[in-house]
Amino acid sequence: MDKVRVRFAPSPTGIMHLGNVRSALMNYLFAKRYNGTFVLRIEDTDFKRNVENLSDKIIDDLLWLGLEYNEGPVKGGSYGPYYQSQRANFYTQYLNKLIEKNLAYRCFCTPEELEQKRQRQVAMKLPPRYDRTCLNLSQDDIDKYVETNKPFIWRFKLDYSKTVKFYDLAHKEMSFELKHFSDIPLTRQDGSFTFLFANFVDDHLMEITHVFRGEDHLSNTASQVALYEAFNVKLPIFWHLPIIGNKEGKKLSKRDFGFSLTDLQNAGYLPEAISNYLTIIGGSFKKEILNKEELINAIDFEKIEPTGMIKYDVEKLNWVNHKWISNYDTTKLIELCLPYLINKYPQVQDITREELSKLIDTVKTELVTLEQIVNLTEFYFNEPNLDLELIKDLDIDINFFSKLILDLKDKLNNPEQAVDFIKDTIKEQKKPLSVIFKLIRFALTGRTMGPSILELFKILESKKIYKRLDNLIKKLSILQHQD
Repeated sequence: MDKVRVRFAPSPTGIMHLGNVRSALMNYLFAKRYNGTFVLRIEDTDFKRNVENLSDKIIDDLLWLGLEYNEGPVKGGSYGPYYQSQRANFYTQYLNKLIEKNLAYRCFCTPEELEQKRQRQVAMKLPPRYDRTCLNLSQDDIDKYVETNKPFIWRFKLDYSKTVKFYDLAHKEMSFELKHFSDIPLTRQDGSFTFLFANFVDDHLMEITHVFRGEDHLSNTASQVALYEAFNVKLPIFWHLPIIGNKEGKKLSKRDFGFSLTDLQNAGYLPEAISNYLTIIGGSFKKEILNKEELINAIDFEKIEPTGMIKYDVEKLNWVNHKWISNYDTTKLIELCLPYLINKYPQVQDITREELSKLIDTVKTELVTLEQIVNLTEFYFNEPNLDLELIKDLDIDINFFSKLILDLKDKLNNPEQAVDFIKDTIKEQKKPLSVIFKLIRFALTGRTMGPSILELFKILESKKIYKRLDNLIKKLSILQHQD
């Protein structure tokens, strides 16, 4: 295999979504697997749609994910510049070569005229493609339009008699008849260069050996292969990744939670979990929780099978994220959880690291995403709001519970002794352990499920514990008298 060079080439026109992330991830893993070069190229030629500072956000997102690129913005490299907006001279050179070969022509059709043609073709049940109106213009007409500064674009003239072929890792050899395609727009009316053309020029000049991108680029690939052949240069190998869909089988969109990487970052999903999930999605793996080194070897790139849309399952992502949180040591977890806690409970900054470590450890097994730390630790900062509906089905002996808590009061300074006392008393009186523990947990946290009673006794002050237990008893007594 030639020296592997792959690229991730996002446009700064919208935030990174899961499709982008998976594309970047597969390129990164492939480069690592074959000791190749992972290139980041920012495709920012669409000046009207570019979002300010989004290029920097893309770079930050890749670094956050741990997908370090070898060449690209900031880092530099031998094939720069790595912003397409700085590469217009290369595109101009290749456009002039096409013009010299009589393979490019000016198209003066307005966007409105092109849309009318398209709608007419659709109405006639014809495949919508450019009808080559401007290819047949006389030189006099062309000169007149140019002289009057009529807006135009350059188009690449396809050979409709040809069939283009290329190799895809999943679909193997693929072929497309060019007679079904429109002549390729090479420029826009503002003089900037189109994605299709700039993308081809850069992949060729940067010596990209493999192009991995979404399956929605299949038709683009066929058009770009025609450009490769026009210049008689070597084709890269392609892999058109399956589209990520929602549970309804539709393409993932902004309406779906987790569509954007920013959604997941804000909700407290870990970068390792996101990469892990996007590697195993749509596949079958004996071991599913994989670190970066294991991810590199997880996919057999020589045995890629074609697949349709792969479904995005938030529940599976949650499971993966929960597993990764469980693997984190508490010190690292504190740093990640602190921003959420400080935002909700500023007083957390007054707690010692030792105390905070105990608190995080108390709820760690329940954490699915980092933002959940706010709700899971609320009991520590605020007295819980007791919704008695949560315990309405419990068979409660209020007299026994009241006496138990009263006898427990002077033992709360020793958590282990307190728990042993509860267990012994319950056993002696033949009361249901699960009911009593649920009541105590409910009084302390407002929930019937969660940390163990011993953990709660260790993390909360004894006075606070008794006050909350006494508060529940009073509420239960009032409820009993009402009945």
